Amino acid sequence: MKKIILFIFCLVLAVNLQANNAEKNDPISKKKRVLIFTKNGLTLNGEKGYVHENITNSIKALKEICEAENIDFDNSEDASLFNKATLSKYDAIIFSNSNNEVFDNENQKVAFQNYIKGGGGFIGIHSANAVERDWPWYWALVGGKFVRHAPHQEFDVVVVDKNHPSTDFLDRVWKVKDECYYSNNLNPDINVLLASDLRTVEDKKKVEYPNDIFGNYFPLCWSNEFEGARQWYTALGHDAETYDDPIFRKHLRGGILWVLNMKK
Repeated sequence: MKKIILFIFCLVLAVNLQANNAEKNDPISKKKRVLIFTKNGLTLNGEKGYVHENITNSIKALKEICEAENIDFDNSEDASLFNKATLSKYDAIIFSNSNNEVFDNENQKVAFQNYIKGGGGFIGIHSANAVERDWPWYWALVGGKFVRHAPHQEFDVVVVDKNHPSTDFLDRVWKVKDECYYSNNLNPDINVLLASDLRTVEDKKKVEYPNDIFGNYFPLCWSNEFEGARQWYTALGHDAETYDDPIFRKHLRGGILWVLNMKK
């Protein structure tokens, strides 16, 4: 009887060890962890820049999405976290409404670049494309550089690519109330997922930019695989209340899961 019990004990132990090893060696099954980064720095002129009032609610929404998907998370405005040892803990970094100059020194920038080149994921939300406006590498990572936005209003967003977890649940036209962002220095490798229908946007300066550079549409959301890392950006999300909208949350969730290479 003792031999049978010992055999069963050894068998259970072996199965558990095998499962633990499989989890360690399988990057998809391992529990993911993300950093939600919300720092708003000074402008290039050293002045205080615009800080979105949505940050608290955006963090709340992202935390609840992560909790629902069994993703660990931290949130911070501390740029000193951008070092090799700390960043190695994270599978992706989310710039949620960060703005202007967010890094304190070149070492933090290098650590961030190395993190991306090592396969760390990146998610940018709303003003994330207005971060580090004098750093071309960052523009290429996020997919474009903020120019300006049209007045806050309701307008139509068109689904360009429905074969993505951040858009596959949407109708062809998504009516939003937000700021229509315009970017330049667009990375030619991005896969555009959503575009604003400029025919539905009231904007007196539209003739100056973007004019008809993309016809009646302008990219608002895209994905990419940049220098070894998955990247996803959405220009939507200006209002705090937007982060309570179930549709917008599904949009964010799909982008996060895609970057983390997790099944929807």
